[in-house]
Amino acid sequence: MFLMNTDVIVIGGGPAGMFSAITAAGRGMGVLLFEANDRLGKKLLITGKGRCNVTNDCSAQEVLQNVPRNGRFLYSAMENCPPEYIKNFFENNGCPLKTERGNRVFPVSDRSQSVLECLQNRMRELMITVKKEKVLDIIVDDGVAVGVKTRSGIYHAKAVILSTGGVSYPATGSTGDGYAMAAKWGHTVITPQGSLVPLETAGDTCQRMQGLSLRNVAVKLLNEKGKVLFKDFGELLFTHFGVSGPTVLSASAHLKGDGCKLLIDLKPALDENKLNDRILRDLDTYKNRTMENALTDLLPRSMIPVVLELLAIPADLQANSLTKQQRRGLVELLKAFPVTITGKRPVAEAIITSGGIKTSEIDPRTMESKLVRGLYFAGEIIDCDAYTGGFNLQIAWATGYAAGMAVKNCD
Repeated sequence: MFLMNTDVIVIGGGPAGMFSAITAAGRGMGVLLFEANDRLGKKLLITGKGRCNVTNDCSAQEVLQNVPRNGRFLYSAMENCPPEYIKNFFENNGCPLKTERGNRVFPVSDRSQSVLECLQNRMRELMITVKKEKVLDIIVDDGVAVGVKTRSGIYHAKAVILSTGGVSYPATGSTGDGYAMAAKWGHTVITPQGSLVPLETAGDTCQRMQGLSLRNVAVKLLNEKGKVLFKDFGELLFTHFGVSGPTVLSASAHLKGDGCKLLIDLKPALDENKLNDRILRDLDTYKNRTMENALTDLLPRSMIPVVLELLAIPADLQANSLTKQQRRGLVELLKAFPVTITGKRPVAEAIITSGGIKTSEIDPRTMESKLVRGLYFAGEIIDCDAYTGGFNLQIAWATGYAAGMAVKNCD
């Protein structure tokens, strides 16, 4: 049954879908947005631990430097919709922002709901029609996308924007449906896997320090041959399965094959000589105490027994009995604490999906399919992903903007 005719149909009510709808409607297009969930922006609400890291206060070029996969594909989209544009959009539409450490941009309210309300209010102002209904298929006629099919009937349009997200956090509606729709019409889907995901580790070293959060540490991810794949500075968290935290999540985007190791520099502000001097001072201060108590100024308490065991130093050894060789081992361990990676946590626990629609099949200026005219892509469904810090949402805004600006030429 034919139900409606409009200019643009957007499939998916996440950040990219909403922003592409707003952009297209702002250009005078009639827009109909479909969302399978009972509300829009379900995944948006949990980003940034519920605070929503809207973007990063940096240049378009700096954003691309934080995109390890297919960053060049985003060049045009990011130049046309840089972080400054996004900041102005939210500020001008009733959502004041603030910039925190690492140039991360958040709403002043510290509530992701404020970001969602801003988007929804703008959608209402532009009279965008929203239907809480699942799209079953994209209708293509003679190589041109002309509408969508739902359980209730057929909806015609001059263009279709597919922004159904990836497969991370499936409870929010990211179930990969969009991949099947695109694949049906010839698109290649790069196998989706978790990116920005915690890492599992061998043994019980990390598990024994479960809950311990470290700040201002330096990490290096090495492959089995010892080549540095990634390095970062910031926060790290030990968990019941291994390691997590911002530095680890970003490192996960570079994890390749087996045998990878994470080296943690627990004292990056000190070189080995200065660290040795620091340890000597502590050993002198606590010379009549056991090693377990002599390291309390240097390390978190839950880490001390783990470090001593790795070095085969008895916890009850008197501090003034520590040998030069043992002290040297302590310095080396604190500068390169090793963690053997066994794999990633399930994709359902990932913040973002790596993989998706092959970028060579999409026009990078317009986000239009090179295989089906009038079909556009936006957001996480595209095979692009970035590090933490607001960069992935910036990709969503920029690709949504590109698609929303391009549909005016879809006749």
